[in-house]
Amino acid sequence: MRILLAEDERALAKALCKILEKNHYAVDVVYNGADALDYLGCGDYDVAVLDVMMPKMDGITALRKVREQGNTVPVLLLTAKSEIDDKVLGLDSGANYYLTKPFDTRELLAAIRAITRTQNAADSTLTVGNITLDRATFTLSSPFGSFRLANREFQLMELFMANPRCILSPARLMEKIWGYDSDAQIHVVWVYVSYLRKKLLTLHADIQIKAYRNAGYALEESE
Repeated sequence: MRILLAEDERALAKALCKILEKNHYAVDVVYNGADALDYLGCGDYDVAVLDVMMPKMDGITALRKVREQGNTVPVLLLTAKSEIDDKVLGLDSGANYYLTKPFDTRELLAAIRAITRTQNAADSTLTVGNITLDRATFTLSSPFGSFRLANREFQLMELFMANPRCILSPARLMEKIWGYDSDAQIHVVWVYVSYLRKKLLTLHADIQIKAYRNAGYALEESE
């Protein structure tokens, strides 16, 4: 799952990014509302966390413009403004959740889970063939065993299992999992696909990650 975090306090942004990545989210970070609007306009995000008081464009204005563009991405507003009128304004502007500073990181993570729950369906597991991915525990399993996946492995496998038989290009995988600002090279996709292939082989999976030359990868039934 990919998150856009817009927070102008760089120390806080750095801390939040580490927390989110530790919990298996891919994160792009921007430091003003104008950049947040640009990223949401051209990126494919599962949720946006927006500070309200930001330079260039405040979070409320960015949120309103996002909704005017027809973008329904779940949005969590993060702000020090705790008055009822401020909360009402934020929610009426299109926010899905309003979290005031200071906050407990457990509530932040719970809020993200809550506003994305309808996207992921009530069941927290994905199953393709004899392989199951538990989104709550990050565990990939079959009748023959299980693995707890690392951050990027989990994100990549989740994307494949949510889109079985769909060819996903390396560029698409880079954008979705590593983000626009990553220094990673495109070959990192092949490296992580290789990790997952080895795990699927160990689990005696009846599915495989198949490579399509000059196109990408797809999760398909084993031949």
